[in-house]
Amino acid sequence: MSLMSLTALELGKKIQAKEVSAVEAAKEALGQIKKLDGSLNCFVTVEEDSVLKKAEEVQKKIDAGELAGPLAGVPAAVKDNICTEGVRTTCSSRMLENFVPTYTAEAVKNLEQAGVVVLGKSNMDEFAMGSTTETSYFGPTRNPWDTEHVPGGSSGGSCAAVAAEECSFALGSDTGGSIRQPSSFCGVTGLKPTYGTVSRYGLIAYGSSLDQIGPIGKDAADCAAVLEAVASHDPKDSTSMKRDSYDFLSALDEDVRGLRIGIPKDYFGDGLDEEVKSHILEAAKVLESRGAVLEEFDLSLVEYAIPAYYVIASAEASSNLARFDGVKYGYRTSEYEGLHNMYKKSRSEGFGPEVKRRIMLGSFVLSSGYYDAYYLKALKTKALIKQAFDRAFEKYDVILGPAAPTTAPKLGESLSDPLKMYLGDIYTVSVNLAGLPGITVPCGTDGKRLPIGMQLIGDCFQERKILRAAHAYEQTRAYTHCPLAAEQV
Repeated sequence: MSLMSLTALELGKKIQAKEVSAVEAAKEALGQIKKLDGSLNCFVTVEEDSVLKKAEEVQKKIDAGELAGPLAGVPAAVKDNICTEGVRTTCSSRMLENFVPTYTAEAVKNLEQAGVVVLGKSNMDEFAMGSTTETSYFGPTRNPWDTEHVPGGSSGGSCAAVAAEECSFALGSDTGGSIRQPSSFCGVTGLKPTYGTVSRYGLIAYGSSLDQIGPIGKDAADCAAVLEAVASHDPKDSTSMKRDSYDFLSALDEDVRGLRIGIPKDYFGDGLDEEVKSHILEAAKVLESRGAVLEEFDLSLVEYAIPAYYVIASAEASSNLARFDGVKYGYRTSEYEGLHNMYKKSRSEGFGPEVKRRIMLGSFVLSSGYYDAYYLKALKTKALIKQAFDRAFEKYDVILGPAAPTTAPKLGESLSDPLKMYLGDIYTVSVNLAGLPGITVPCGTDGKRLPIGMQLIGDCFQERKILRAAHAYEQTRAYTHCPLAAEQV
């Protein structure tokens, strides 16, 4: 059996038991990348020599008893918008094609302190703007379940790498579903934590009030272990929250008897694929059979989530991306006349179409005369959506629904219709607007053998409840290896 077919925790146990070494695990991951990544394009950067050197250093610390954590020696991928000192970090954009940060993101530092071996940087939609990982300057990532289909986005490279077993787990970032939706499309488990749980220091910003780093693994236990490793209070991030406890793994020992699960009627109406709907409702019945209490309810305001999200996210993006002007770092055009022309040409040539579209939309809604009509209304809608969730969580422990309205579309289908792509985020963006935790768990495949994901949403700081429900469901079904990875087992 391939080491990469194990969960991160299973591999970590083998490394601690001296059955395998961190170097052997790293070599196997690098071998899988060499075999498959030419067709999948999950990674933008892999530095083989430094990975093996790091694995040797970690193994020495494990042998000396200095690293005894559950993830020590385990190989992982990091999304390419999370800074790593001395390693190229591009945001999958021409603008940052050769950018090498001088510091490491707090989340990655925490991983390294836990003994994780970072393999490289995973592909993504440019500046995390997209839902398919097709807007990357370095070419699209392909879904390992069917390479004619997208892996989702914007953390598509991370999710596809986990599904293809090129790494044991990965870090992604979630602004409006960018961990949960590609996890659904790739048949893996992805967790978006409560806003402020994981430091955003070193995460290149898209929408600062919405962005959150989170783990992607084969199951809920892996996500819980990685979240324990990366979550921390960080004074360098003004939005970082100091939590009473960062213990998530122990929640997996609890059952779901008496857990109150709300199913929003609004999530199961028009636009939801019938196969997706039936698999989600079957998964809900499984939880009910294990003692959970199910009830349908009206969540309300769902139809306003997409417009509110895209107004707020684009406004923040237009502000955050103003720093990329060809002056201090990043791409600069080779021919220009004067400073203003250099700004204009550098940004026109350095950014792709989707990024330009969102910058223009954001600049428009923040402009004089439109600020009150659009941006201010979006902020008020955001507050109302949070209130709707607050009312729901007075009655329910967990909200259950789909992560995406369909399974993964074919490459090229979404980019031709950006509005259709935006509407695909209908079930995920509300979670970011309200700052809530959410997790996607695989719950079957459709007639084309493409994965379907169930989403579980919790109240703020209630990751333990959604992990508990996700783990309870996973106990009823075996993890399904994607066809490409299964060939290697």
